[in-house]
Parts: sequence; C-alpha cells; structure tokens
Amino acid sequence: MPALAEGGVFVDCTLGRGGHAALVLERAPKAHFVGIDRDQAALDESRANLSRFGDRVTLVRDNFSGLEAVVERLGIAPVRGVLLDLGVSSPQLDEADRGFSFRSEGPLDMRMDKDQPFSADDVVNGYTVPDLEKIISRFGEERFARRIARAIEARRPITSTDELGEIVKQAIPAATRRTGGHPARRTFQAIRIEVNREMEQLEKVLPQTTAVTDVGGRVVVLTYHSLEDRMVKRFFIDSSGGCTCPPGLPVCACGTQASLRVLTRKPHKPTEVEIAENPRAKSAKLRAAERVAA
Repeated sequence: MPALAEGGVFVDCTLGRGGHAALVLERAPKAHFVGIDRDQAALDESRANLSRFGDRVTLVRDNFSGLEAVVERLGIAPVRGVLLDLGVSSPQLDEADRGFSFRSEGPLDMRMDKDQPFSADDVVNGYTVPDLEKIISRFGEERFARRIARAIEARRPITSTDELGEIVKQAIPAATRRTGGHPARRTFQAIRIEVNREMEQLEKVLPQTTAVTDVGGRVVVLTYHSLEDRMVKRFFIDSSGGCTCPPGLPVCACGTQASLRVLTRKPHKPTEVEIAENPRAKSAKLRAAERVAA
C-alpha cells in the first residue's frame, strides 16, 4: 500500500480474521482501517484481534459488492487503498459445521453469511442435473461435471459433506482419482461459489474499487483460482488501456481514459517458504494497480 506513513483510510473488503489489517495498522500509525465482511464470526474475532488499535478500526458487516455504499455511508472517500483477499478463511474450512470442507463430516452449508437462507443443500438437493453440470463445469472447471451431476441426483437426498465428497469421488474414473489432489475439490469449490454468488460479487465490486480510491492509491487483489484471476486481470487491462476507438480515427470519439496503472505485469505468487508456512497459500496470485488521474 502506498505512503503508509502518511496515513489515510484503507479498506479491506474481505476482512477475515484481521491479519492484513493488523499489518497495515502497525506499519501506518496514522492510518484508519475499515474492514468489511459478511461473516459475523469473522467480524467478532477481528474485533478482538484488532482491539489494541482502538478507534483506528471500523468494522462493517456487508458483502464486498457493497464497497461504494459503505464508503459513502461512512463519509471516507476517497480512500488510499483497497484490498480484496478472495480466499476462504482457514477457520471457515476447519470448522466442520460450516460445511466448506470435503475432508470432514458437516452439514451441506457453505454460507459465508450464515443469515442468508440459500445454502449448499439447496444446490445439491434442489438443482436439476443440467444446472448442476453447468456450475460444476463453469465454476469448478471439472471435466467430469456431467457424471458428477448425475451421480448426485441418483443419491438424493444427500445430507452431509463427507457423503457428497464420496459420491463425487466415485463418479470420477479411478485413474483420474489417483492424481491432482482430492477428486471432490473442484466440485466443492463450484458449489461454494454458487452458494455465495462469488463471481457476481467480484464483477460488481471491481469497478467500485477505482471509484472510491484516490489518485495515487492502490487496488490490490488476491485470487485463488483461475476464474477469479482472469476476471481481475481483464479488469486491470481494460481499466489501464484508455481510448478504445478503432485505429485510424483522427481524434478520439469514445472519451475513454485510463483509471489504473497496472503494477504487476505478472501476478506475484507465494515463495516456497510462504507455502511451507501456509500450504493453503499455494494457489494465491496477487495483482496490484495504482489509481491514476483521468
């Protein structure tokens, strides 16, 4: 983040347990930090973890797609930096009753906001085979999506994550199951994305990051799978390109001006040391851009 010593307001749209917030606040003694999260459990834990920073921290329960509305409501625009860390937090994965993990028995839940009525149970036991195939193929990039969707339908009602994981595993050819990690990983990812409308939320929030960020400020995004990374990469490229008129026009007719300058030609990836300390960071990719004057 730029000019941390100068202070200003920084916004973490996916606060989690407040790890990023603590680092910013320690390195920027004049900064104020706004943390947004839709998971009440995460906000409660962050409140305790960040209590030593007193009134330099503001916590807001909301979807990250509400970024612009939150900033406007708090009266803090423009901000100096915006962070999006799109990974599922370790506590969410480790707590079996949240239903995110195929490695333990838990309910078919996967809701990041436990107050929303729609859950993984609605997807697994309610979607048609074509709809299941569509989301597993699109969001999980799973080549055996049709076989998995049919297997799920044949075993309904399904009541737990370990049961679902075993059904997916058996639907995938044995030779394929022996490579590439747990065979249910892609399907669980797809269902989680569908339950929480993650791609829709990301598409909505990206333009808002530039709208709320001051010139010279930073927009930083951490992604963990290829769909997210492609969307962020395309947004950064489009926002830094300026005029989109066909070549050969004597003057610009579109009026499009660049709003970002991309700082990461290629995404930054974790080092071997970082992966050893946190194996779940293995697939992380960080992209960053600077807000520029239109």
